[in-house]
Amino acid sequence: MLTTGIFGGSFNPIHNGHIELARRLLSLAGLDEVWFVVSPQNPFKQGERLLDDELRLEMVRLALAGELRMKASDCEFLLPRPSYMWHTLQSLAKDYPEREFVLLIGADNWVRFDQWYAAREIIANHRIVVYPREGTPLSAASFPQNVTLADTGLIPGSSTEVRRRIACGQPIDGLVPPVVAEFIHKNNVSSV
Repeated sequence: MLTTGIFGGSFNPIHNGHIELARRLLSLAGLDEVWFVVSPQNPFKQGERLLDDELRLEMVRLALAGELRMKASDCEFLLPRPSYMWHTLQSLAKDYPEREFVLLIGADNWVRFDQWYAAREIIANHRIVVYPREGTPLSAASFPQNVTLADTGLIPGSSTEVRRRIACGQPIDGLVPPVVAEFIHKNNVSSV
């Protein structure tokens, strides 16, 4: 059975920190692959302005082109909105019965996991790997049995900073993969 990490997010846009984090999680969590699930509408970010779904998906595809164990997924595009992870995991388990799906979330999401739709069902049916986020201290001692902390270290980078730089006309080199920077420039993506 293949072990597949589900890394969900807006990826508005994807940046180098996302990819480095996935690389570390592949090793630390014993994953065969990481799927970047592009979310059309995060229930916790309903007021946030997002780039078009297809643009964000295309940037993730471009960014992961050289990463053999990572892939972009649009599986949430076909599900009801907002995108609840429980629905996503149920849909994936049905479509790919030969895979074990492991949810990858940041510490900031874990501390409010009890607010997630069907949180208990997710914990009961899927392994969860939590990674550190700045400003969110965690104690692995308080985790339920199938939840683990992956010591990835803090990885710099944020989509917010990339969007801020684009809005100010500043370079984003080094923050996003070169193919993503080129895509943003070529497609005049200035309203992220």
